[in-house]
Amino acid sequence: MAKVINELSFTKELIKIPSVTPIDAGAINLVAKRLKSLGFKCTILNFKDKNTPTIKNLYARLGTSSPNFCFAGHTDVVPTGNPKSWDVGPFSGIVKNGKIYGRGTSDMKGGIACFIAAVSEFIKDQKRFKGSISFIITGDEEGVAINGTKKVVNYLKKKKEKIDFCIVGEPSNRKVLGQMMKIGRRGSITAHLTLSGIQGHVAYPHEACNPSTPLIKILDKLKSTKLDNGTNNFQPSNLEITKIGTDSHADNVIPATSSATFNIRFNNKHNYSSLKKKISNIVQTIAKKYKCKPIIKFSETGTAFITKPGKTVQMMSQVIKKITNNKPVLSTSGGTSDARFIKDIAPCVEFGLVGNTMHKINECVSVNDLKKLKKIYYKILETYFK
Repeated sequence: MAKVINELSFTKELIKIPSVTPIDAGAINLVAKRLKSLGFKCTILNFKDKNTPTIKNLYARLGTSSPNFCFAGHTDVVPTGNPKSWDVGPFSGIVKNGKIYGRGTSDMKGGIACFIAAVSEFIKDQKRFKGSISFIITGDEEGVAINGTKKVVNYLKKKKEKIDFCIVGEPSNRKVLGQMMKIGRRGSITAHLTLSGIQGHVAYPHEACNPSTPLIKILDKLKSTKLDNGTNNFQPSNLEITKIGTDSHADNVIPATSSATFNIRFNNKHNYSSLKKKISNIVQTIAKKYKCKPIIKFSETGTAFITKPGKTVQMMSQVIKKITNNKPVLSTSGGTSDARFIKDIAPCVEFGLVGNTMHKINECVSVNDLKKLKKIYYKILETYFK
C-alpha cells in the first residue's frame, strides 16, 4: 500500500532544494519519486532551445480511462535576494509561529505538496475511482517559460493525451485562503520601439533631427489612448511604459536614437494582431511627421482567455466555501501564468495558497492553510469522480 504523503513534510523537502530558475537541483526528480511511489507512470521531458538551458519537466498519470483530472505547477523559484535579509535561511523550510518559511513556500512548492498529499489520501480511500489523475510539473515558469509547460503541452498534443480539467496551483489568494479563484488571465504584449534621427549639437537643432521629440509625442499618445472600458470578466486593458533612453552620453549632444519599451495587459476585446496594428499606426503617423525612422518589435507572452464557470468551477467554489468559509471571487486579475498554455488543451482554473509574500524576503505560508488546501484538493477530487 502506498504511503500517505504529509503536505507539511513534503513542502519542507521541496523548500530545501534550491531550484532557482533555471536550475532544477533535483526538484523534478523528487516529485517524480513521490508520484511513482503512489503508482503514477512518470515521464521526464527535457527540452531546450537556442541560447537557453535544458529544462526538466514531468508529466505523470495514474490510470488510463477518462475523465483525466490534472494538477499543474512549477518547482522553479525566483532568486532569494540577499540571504542576510531573511529571518531564517531561504531554503531552510523552518516552521515558526505557525508559518513555514522559505523561497517557494507560496509560489508554488507548497501548492505542489498539497496536490500530492491530497492525491495520496484520495487513492488510499478511493482505490477504484473511475478515471485518471495527472500532473504537469515544470522547472521553467519563473524564467523565460520557453522550455517548460508550453513544450509539455505541445508534447501532449502530439501524443493525443486528453485532459478534461486542470487546476493550476498558483497562489491565487492575496490575503486569505478561499478569497479568489482565477478563471482566466489577460494577455500580454511587449513592444520595443527605437526612433532614428540625426545626431548633432544642441546649439544647432536645425542641423539635427532629435528623435526624442517624436518619442515623447508617441508615448503620450499611447498613454492617453483608452483601449477599452473592460468587460464583465476583465478589467480594462492598460499600457505601461517600462524603459526610456537615448544613445547620447553627453549633455550637449542631440541623440541619434531614442528608444522606449512598453507592455500592454489586454482583455479579450483585443488580440495580438489588433493591438500591433493600432500601435504601429500611431508610431508611423507621428514618426513620419517628425521625419524619424521607427523600428518597433513586438513579442506576445500570452493571449487573453477565460474558462467559462461551468459545473466543475461551481463545484470547486462550493468546496472552497465549505472548507474556508469564504466564497471565492472568480477573477481574471494578475499577471500571466502557465494556464495560458494549458488552456489550449483543457479548461483550467487557478487556485492555490495565499500569495502576499511570494517573491519577497521571508516568503511564507500558514501551516493551517496547507492543511486546508490539501482538504480542498481532496474534496474536489472526491466530488469530481463521484
